[in-house]
Amino acid sequence: MASNLLTSINTPDDLKKLAPEQLPQLAKELRSFIIDILSVKEGHLGASLGVVELTIALHYVFNTPDDLLVWDVGHQAYGHKILTERREVFHTNRQLNGISGFPKRSESKYDTFGVGHSSTSISAALGMAIASNLKGLTDRHHIAVVGDASIASGMAFEALNHAGVSDANLLVILNDNTIGIDPSVGALKEYLTNVKERKLRNQQNIFEALNFNYSGPINGHDIDIVVNELSRLKKIKGPKFLHIITTKGKGLKKAEQDQVRYHAPGKFDKVTGELAPKTNKVQPPKFQDVFGRTIVELAQKNKKIVGITPAMPTGSSLKFMMDEIPDRAFDVGIAEQHAVTLAAGMATEGLIPFCNIYSTFLQRAYDQVIHDVAIQNLPVIFCLDRAGLVGQDGATHHGVFDIAYLRCIPNLIIFAPANETELRNIMYTAQLGLNQPIAIRYPRGRGILNEWRTPFEKIEIGTGTLLKEGSSIAVLSLGFIAKNVTEAINRFNNEKIAHFGMRFVKPLDENLLHHIFKKFNTVITVEDGSIKGGFGSAIAEFATEHHYTSTIKSLGVPDRFIEHGTVEQLQEIVGIDTNSIEETLQQFL
Repeated sequence: MASNLLTSINTPDDLKKLAPEQLPQLAKELRSFIIDILSVKEGHLGASLGVVELTIALHYVFNTPDDLLVWDVGHQAYGHKILTERREVFHTNRQLNGISGFPKRSESKYDTFGVGHSSTSISAALGMAIASNLKGLTDRHHIAVVGDASIASGMAFEALNHAGVSDANLLVILNDNTIGIDPSVGALKEYLTNVKERKLRNQQNIFEALNFNYSGPINGHDIDIVVNELSRLKKIKGPKFLHIITTKGKGLKKAEQDQVRYHAPGKFDKVTGELAPKTNKVQPPKFQDVFGRTIVELAQKNKKIVGITPAMPTGSSLKFMMDEIPDRAFDVGIAEQHAVTLAAGMATEGLIPFCNIYSTFLQRAYDQVIHDVAIQNLPVIFCLDRAGLVGQDGATHHGVFDIAYLRCIPNLIIFAPANETELRNIMYTAQLGLNQPIAIRYPRGRGILNEWRTPFEKIEIGTGTLLKEGSSIAVLSLGFIAKNVTEAINRFNNEKIAHFGMRFVKPLDENLLHHIFKKFNTVITVEDGSIKGGFGSAIAEFATEHHYTSTIKSLGVPDRFIEHGTVEQLQEIVGIDTNSIEETLQQFL
């Protein structure tokens, strides 16, 4: 039986002591190690399995961390973490107080750039390469590993455009597996397919046209070929481009066969790959599925409705519409800016675009929301999935800033449903015909209603609801956090506490707020978002403007980046879980 090589490797220096003929065995062990841990701890499986050989080869050939390695997005960096001093703590991956699921500068000197969103690696590596030149470190290497879905993004092409006219010692490695989280889309995907199938003449190579020294495509799972090619490229100065072909999920048959599901599959059998059985218990739906089923229902009756997602058809559940009404549902790839302005263009021609983007990814299209949608007052319907704290993906993915960054934009309505029925009804209301854009924010995960498919009802814009009568303390909640508030209030047999579901951040229900501030001496706001500039700030501004003197206490996400953990753990940390809300109420009773 072969000795276990992986246990002897804590750093890339240890890796370099192996003979080249030992590397395939190490790859097998590393793959097995990742599968063993993730089968019980969960995480991003497929991407890391696909780059095992590349990861070993990079640390074998280059002198990391002096040579700088940047992983795009970071889903694929588990092997990198294991080989760079974190094997013994890898089981804590994505868990509270454990290591991050993404490369993170504060975690390791080998993580040269913090990532989580796509298409940043080439810009970052180019910036490092230019800095090295300015410091006289001209022999230093800078490597960006980017996927075929990420490289299609505008930012990646902006970086390629710049790098091609520089003398930067930059190596861009295209990890081409034809899939990001969902299958890659677009003309560039077709181009790369033609490159792989040798259907293009050399002079047609787009990367050579951008002044890169192009090589490939090569088999990314033949570690000897990868090591040899990296060693060759190491001797070449200037911008270089290596095209490698890999299989996402390599080494676990089920993950190779169902690459979408096994991107982050949850718990599974490490031998067979079979997913852990799901409970037969009837559960409320995921909010994303409420969106996905509802847009199909509405679009079947309203021919003007179109759906748009930037590369997240499965994650957003727009896949339902893509399957049933494919000519009116569009996956535009990792291109949030394009998605927003595409929706704006459609709106000018009388279509009703539902632009479904995760809250954290809409940050990437902020100018388009203002310049292309809001200034022109176009009725684009933004459906912001994963709003609020999202859990184990951590600071790069929490959707906690959208209220603050959208609230200052003129013309824009902002709505947060407290449950599945309100999400359905605001979608129905929006497609009836608004004269301005609207953002609908809803959380990751399941709602609270098993019977959620009720007949549609129109919601009056800018109206809140009374959820519980009370006499002296008013709790104002926004969106699904109303669930925690209700649970906390129900622990008191007390008629002093009133509960209002405000629903709209903009426009606020001013009639209701005047009533609240005239009646209640204490007003507590609760939101699953940033306190600074958020819903509580809006309530405080209203009180100041109208000279109310009630005590206002705002609960929400404090002014710091929140790390990874379960949603329940993180809500407890920031003080918006049921117990924390109960304690706050107790202080004011």
